[in-house]
Amino acid sequence: MKVLAFDFGASSGRAILGVYENGSLKTEEIHRFSNDPVTVNGTFYWDILRLFFEIKQGITKCVAAGHGDISSIAIDTWGVDFGLLDKDGRLLENPVNYRDSRTDGIPEKAFEKVPAAEMYAKTGIQFMKFNTVFQLYYLATERPDLLERAETFLFIPDLLAYFLTGVKSCEYTIASTSQLLDAEKRDWDLDLMGKLGIRTDIFPKIVKPGSVKGKLSPELCEELGVKDVDIIACASHDTASAVVSAPIKKGEKSCYISCGTWSLLGAELDEPILTDESLRLNFTNEGGYDNTIRYLKNISGLWLMQETRRQWIREGENISFKDIDKMLETEVSANVYINPDNDDFVAPGNMPRRINEFLKSTGQDIPKTKGQTALCILESLALTYKYYITSLEKLLGCEFDAVHLIGGGVQDVNLCKFTAAATGKTVTAGPIEATALGNIAVQLIAKGAVSDMDEARTMLGELKYYEPENTEEWNKKYEAYIKLCRS
Repeated sequence: MKVLAFDFGASSGRAILGVYENGSLKTEEIHRFSNDPVTVNGTFYWDILRLFFEIKQGITKCVAAGHGDISSIAIDTWGVDFGLLDKDGRLLENPVNYRDSRTDGIPEKAFEKVPAAEMYAKTGIQFMKFNTVFQLYYLATERPDLLERAETFLFIPDLLAYFLTGVKSCEYTIASTSQLLDAEKRDWDLDLMGKLGIRTDIFPKIVKPGSVKGKLSPELCEELGVKDVDIIACASHDTASAVVSAPIKKGEKSCYISCGTWSLLGAELDEPILTDESLRLNFTNEGGYDNTIRYLKNISGLWLMQETRRQWIREGENISFKDIDKMLETEVSANVYINPDNDDFVAPGNMPRRINEFLKSTGQDIPKTKGQTALCILESLALTYKYYITSLEKLLGCEFDAVHLIGGGVQDVNLCKFTAAATGKTVTAGPIEATALGNIAVQLIAKGAVSDMDEARTMLGELKYYEPENTEEWNKKYEAYIKLCRS
């Protein structure tokens, strides 16, 4: 059986072919492309039609490689963002990127209508200014004309699936990121929408991951040279797909960190946690495959390193991630730390300057070299992981034996080593293409080739193991980090 997974990240996307035969899964990258948001007249947009073009390119390349007999296609993307269709099914405007500034100050205004504690008690979602609920509240108050013209609301993977099939629906895991769902009922919270003045009639039905959204349209079948292909609703939030491929064993006490542009740190649960303590620590209850809850914390991840590198390139240094790794082989830490979740680090721009400003504001030294800046980022991320793992253990009343690092971030060996050292726990690293593999796994389960998630997790690749080292030194780093960044 052959299935095709489209995995969209914030900066790039890929089409991965999964071939399942005799109990073995092989994967092949068919197409890789950049995802380049565009600023127009002060608004930061996703170039959605370009992304749809890349989907068609991926299918075309798959056919050209001799794989026109794919059984299904599924799409996963980042969360919260969306498109609006008019009564004729036409896109009203390009979806706005969650890093756009339009929601600055919006949560505080929304809380005047619905207090934060009330909103969390129903939705269980971590408060972040770009959550869908705040984007829609912005539209309801600042651009009501746009919402009035809307007939249908679709999240990004649902919108791309609509372009392929003409079918309108919202998949559960991506919908759960919006702060618009009742966490216990696992359906739209129409009461919350009403209190915020958000139209309730534009939201389509919610479908479970693993269901068939529809068939590839006849027009696209002819254009792309494929026969009838099912478009599957995988766990279409990228983290939900990544967690499907996490090497979590039944009964073990562990947490996962899906590490890429963002770091998503959490545990797999059966029911949401909606307590006051959970609200205080701002943990989120997002939907997972097989009716699970992804109880996690969103942490700014390797975005800090990516944006730092982009600034160095803008300044004329053609520096690669491999070059950065090489620097760190001999670099000595300046023992300075940032809070990766600080609002100053959210938007694109001159990240090294912002890091230095944070360090100055907390009375710390400024890194003398690029290597020390890189170490500041990676050490701060590892210490932030420890901070939230400790909080998660308290919330769940257990102590974790292992941390599962999954996703592209596991290629950063220093981050893996630092995470083991900071947390004092065994770290497993892999799979790298966790999201695409989880996407493929759900398709194979949906098509009946694989029985369930437990079976899928046994065939998703080898792991690397990292044991904690220099724990006494890292305990001192953690004490300094808490004092400087969390007091």
